[in-house]
Amino acid sequence: MSATTAEHVSAIDVEAAFVRLRSLIRETPLVRNDRLSRATGANVWVKREDLQPVRSYKLRGAYNLISQLGPADRQRGVVCASAGNHAQGFAYACAALGLTGRVYVPRTTPRQKRDRIAALGRGSVEIIVGGEAYDDAAAAAHADAAQTGAVEVPAFDHPDTVAGQGTMVVEVVEQLGHAPDVIVIPVGGGGMLAGCSTWLRGRHPQTRIVGAEPAGAACMAAAIEAGQPLDLDDIETFVDGAAVRRAGDLTYPLVRDAEVELVAVDEGRICTEMLELYQVDGIIAEPAGALSSAALLDQVQVNPGQDVVVVLSGGNNDVSRYAEIVERSLVSEGRKHYFLVNFPQEPGALRRFLQDILGPDDDVALFEYVKRSNRETGPALVGIELGRPDDLDGLLQRMDESSLVVERIPADSPAYRYLV
Repeated sequence: MSATTAEHVSAIDVEAAFVRLRSLIRETPLVRNDRLSRATGANVWVKREDLQPVRSYKLRGAYNLISQLGPADRQRGVVCASAGNHAQGFAYACAALGLTGRVYVPRTTPRQKRDRIAALGRGSVEIIVGGEAYDDAAAAAHADAAQTGAVEVPAFDHPDTVAGQGTMVVEVVEQLGHAPDVIVIPVGGGGMLAGCSTWLRGRHPQTRIVGAEPAGAACMAAAIEAGQPLDLDDIETFVDGAAVRRAGDLTYPLVRDAEVELVAVDEGRICTEMLELYQVDGIIAEPAGALSSAALLDQVQVNPGQDVVVVLSGGNNDVSRYAEIVERSLVSEGRKHYFLVNFPQEPGALRRFLQDILGPDDDVALFEYVKRSNRETGPALVGIELGRPDDLDGLLQRMDESSLVVERIPADSPAYRYLV
C-alpha cells in the first residue's frame, strides 16, 4: 500500500497520484457551457468526467489504490462496495492489472451499471447484489474482506482513493491555465470533494469550493453539523451515485478543515437539470452527474465574469429511468399536480370537468376511475399537467367554485410515493 497514512492526505499526495495516473487516466475535456454561462453571467466550464472510459471520475481513485498494491496483496484479491460507478472503475483496474475481485452493489443500482461492471471487468470480477443502499453493500464488502483476507478498495474513505479522485482538480487548473474562482463538486461520501479541497487549499486557497449534496442524502452536511460522521435515519436513493447514509471517517475532517461550503439540491431540480443537459447541451448525465450544475443554478450565487467550474461526475444513466426523471422534474417545477375528484356517476360529468375546470393549456396526464353501479358518486385519481406553474391558482379557484368535491394530494403525502 501507499505510504500515505489513513489519518491524512496532503496536496503532495494528490500530486503524486496525478503523476502516477497521468499516463493511464484519460484527460477529460473542460468545456465552456453557454447555457450555464448565460444563466449566471459567469464563465461556466463543465469538467466532463462522464467521458472517462468508465463514464465517471471513480476510475481515478480505484486505479490509484489498486495500482500500488504489492505482489502479496494482489494475490489475496480485492473487494469493493459501490452504487455502481466506483465498481466500474474497480472492474476496469482489475482487468487492466490482472487481479480478481468481488463487487457488492445495492439493489437500487440500475441494471445498466451492473452490465457495465461485468463488461469492464472482462470476467475478472464477480458481482453480488444485496441491500437497499450503498451502506448495506459497504457492510457486506467489509465482512467479505475480514473473512477472506481480500484487500478492500473503498469508494471514498481511503487516502489513496481520496488522492486519486483529487487529481481531477489538478487537471482542471492545468486546462484552465489558472485556478477557478469557484468550483462546484458533487458529494456522496466525500472522496472527490476531500481530495480536491485538500489540494486547492494547499495550492490555490483563494478558490471558493462548493460541495453539492442531494437533499435526500446530505450526509456530509449532517456530519459537519454534528461534529462527526453519523448515520442518516432515512435517505432518498434516487441520486444513486451520491446516496450515502454516512460521510467517511477520513473524508469528513478533510472537508471540515477545508471549510467547504455545502448546499443541498432537491432531487426534482436535479431531474430538471438532467433534461436540460440532454435536450440543450446534448449530454447524458446520471442524477449525481447533474448535481453540480443543478446546484449552480439553484443554490450558488456567483459574480459576473468569474471563472466557475462544475463537475459533471458521471454519465451512467439508465434510459429506462427517463419517464421518472420527467415526472419528478414536472412536479418540482410546479407543473404536475394530482387530485382525487369525486365525480357524480351521470353522463357528461367528465365533459363538464374538462370544459369548466381545466385551463386552455392544461392537460390530463392521468385518469383512473372505476364505475360503481350502486353509488351516486365515484372518486377518480386525476393528474393534471399545467401549461405554466402560475396557472395553478386559477385551476384551484375553478375547482372550489364547482360542485365537485376535490382533494389535492400534497407532495409530502405518503400516497405521493405511488405516483412519483
